[in-house]
Amino acid sequence: MRIHPLTAAAAALLVSILVSASAIAAGAATQASQPATKSATPVGTAPVGSDTKPAPEPAVAARPAAPATDAKPAAAPALEKAIFAGGCFWCEESAFTDLPGVTKVVSGYTGGNKVNPTYEEVSSGMTGHAESVEITYDPKKLSYTQLLDVFWHNTDPTQSDGQFCDIGSQYRSEIFYTTPEQKRLAEESKQKLMSTPQRFKGKIVTKIVAATAFYPAEDYHQGYCRTHADRYQAYREGCERDKRLIQLWGKPGRQGELESAAAH
Repeated sequence: MRIHPLTAAAAALLVSILVSASAIAAGAATQASQPATKSATPVGTAPVGSDTKPAPEPAVAARPAAPATDAKPAAAPALEKAIFAGGCFWCEESAFTDLPGVTKVVSGYTGGNKVNPTYEEVSSGMTGHAESVEITYDPKKLSYTQLLDVFWHNTDPTQSDGQFCDIGSQYRSEIFYTTPEQKRLAEESKQKLMSTPQRFKGKIVTKIVAATAFYPAEDYHQGYCRTHADRYQAYREGCERDKRLIQLWGKPGRQGELESAAAH
């Protein structure tokens, strides 16, 4: 039987289609059988253009801060002042020098109305001031009552016109209190002397008054018993200070630094 030309062409086209389909199927099978390749982008890395932030670096442990401390430097001792007049301030200064607890003794003038007086002005008796000493001390080591005891035993509380050979109000015996407590203690000590029968033949005339401005004396008067020891001793002996103190108290007056030096 003769094949129609059109039918033959269609058959040829069909064969061609079948061959192409077979080739495509074979290629797909081959690709499927091959192992998968690694991705160009590492695992865990965002592809280019991604807005994913990189993982932060591990935090470094902070160094612990130094512990706070409430410790404070030791406070300086609370010092107090006492002011006494007992005649020549050279001798009064030596009476309180080197007492345990005393940090400073200054010779000066107080009790008057002249501002910044000079030695010559006070010696004239016209300023109202008395030669005196200002004592700085630690009340934890030395009490005001103990200072009063030293004061009494180095003065003549019965002399109203001065002290020993020095005559005039500028050499008077007087206690200048700086606090109500000092006033109370001073009055108690004076009353004790007045009410206890002792060797005194006269009335105790030492006054107790409120402290006013204290003016340090000129430099050459400070520590005079030490810087001019010979002159100081000559004056003290000539004034018969210790002779009178022995009559009153049974012993001579205290001379701090000089007694310490003599002991060595």
